[in-house]
Amino acid sequence: MTEIIGTIAAIFTTISFIPQAVKVVKTNDTKSISKAMYICFSFGVFMWLIYGIMIESFAVIVANSITLPLALIILYKKIK
Repeated sequence: MTEIIGTIAAIFTTISFIPQAVKVVKTNDTKSISKAMYICFSFGVFMWLIYGIMIESFAVIVANSITLPLALIILYKKIK
C-alpha cells in the first residue's frame, strides 16, 4: 500500500510540471518564473533522484527522472 500511495503521489506531482514546460517551450515566456526557485527546485529533484536510486524506490526514481528534465528545460529557458 505504501508503494501505491507513493506512486500515485509521484504521478500527480510529475504531471503537474507538464503544462508549465509545454507553455514555456511554446511561448518562450519565463518573465513570471523565479530563476532562484527553479535552481533550488531542480537541485532538490536531482537529490530526490539520487535518494530514490539509493533506496531503490521505483516511484521516486521514475517521478524524478521525468520531473528533472522538465524543470531543467524551464530553467534553461529562464537563464537563456
